[in-house]
Amino acid sequence: MPPNGATPLTSGTARLTDIAAHAGVSEATVSRVLNGKPGVSAATRQAVLVALDLMGYERPQRLRQRSNGLVGLVIPELDNPIFPTFAQAFEKALSQHGYTPVLCTQVPGGVVEDDFTELLVERGVSGIIFVSGLHADTTARSDRYTQLIGQGVPIVLLNGHADDVPAPFISPDDRAAARLAVQHLVDLGHERIGLAVGPGRFVPVIRKIEGFRQAMAQLLGVSDADELISHSLFSVEGGQAAAAQLLERGCTGIVCASDLMALGAIRACRDRGLSVPGEVSVVGYDDSPLIAFTDPPLTTVRKPIGAMASAAVATLLEEINGARGRHIELMFQAELVVRGSTGSGPLVNR
Repeated sequence: MPPNGATPLTSGTARLTDIAAHAGVSEATVSRVLNGKPGVSAATRQAVLVALDLMGYERPQRLRQRSNGLVGLVIPELDNPIFPTFAQAFEKALSQHGYTPVLCTQVPGGVVEDDFTELLVERGVSGIIFVSGLHADTTARSDRYTQLIGQGVPIVLLNGHADDVPAPFISPDDRAAARLAVQHLVDLGHERIGLAVGPGRFVPVIRKIEGFRQAMAQLLGVSDADELISHSLFSVEGGQAAAAQLLERGCTGIVCASDLMALGAIRACRDRGLSVPGEVSVVGYDDSPLIAFTDPPLTTVRKPIGAMASAAVATLLEEINGARGRHIELMFQAELVVRGSTGSGPLVNR
């Protein structure tokens, strides 16, 4: 398997039809790329080269210098549209530096992170980027990452943090994101504001709760906001269940830990005959693709995907080029995007 032990690319071992099908192009296009002919866009040329790498064939000698190797991307399932957006941003940043991404998607009941990591190391990747992996789970062992570092594998970890892992972390400022959302709802006149989040063992959840508590105390004088926090799953159904509890506790504003949870919260409101934003305001998190076209268009806190991906790739390339991995966390600020799912609270309506 490439780059070590790859199959030489010859007419007897690789068929143009197989490569073309994998890359989604014509056989003639594959032939032009392999022979270094003009008339092929950079994106198409990269798609053919990626197909070669993933099918286990050596690139022709004239093309090898164009690739600096493979980089593993380990991300959660693609049901949440924010993760395909991350993958696309990483692919763009890596290809600009001549690297080929190998996408490893985790699904419930499928291949787990440790197995993907072992596969990538055996494949001889130049480095690995982990997105929302076990490093974000405070109950998971962190020695899996220290072992990788000990083996000389450059890594970068996104959306989580572990004090005992000497590696670079890239994170959105989840505390500030929660404060932004609460401030927005307070400015609209809401006093009873709830937080719908995922399981409490995850670092981003812990940080959002810290920011929420701080904002509720400073802006509304709420010293104990625990009854206004509801934990569930990071899904539409999870958001619906969490919001249902918060509505029962009298919340007129709901801050959600993801856009999918926010869509579930809107569903919970409608199940109870409550209008959004007329009677209840809902704020999401991520600003996922197409979320501006929901009904109503979702007010959300935008995660800076492009900036985070570029920083992660730049940091990984420093390690690949010989720099010692630094135990740092680069924190990126989120942005409130106001749309149609938030409106005036009870105080303003009186």
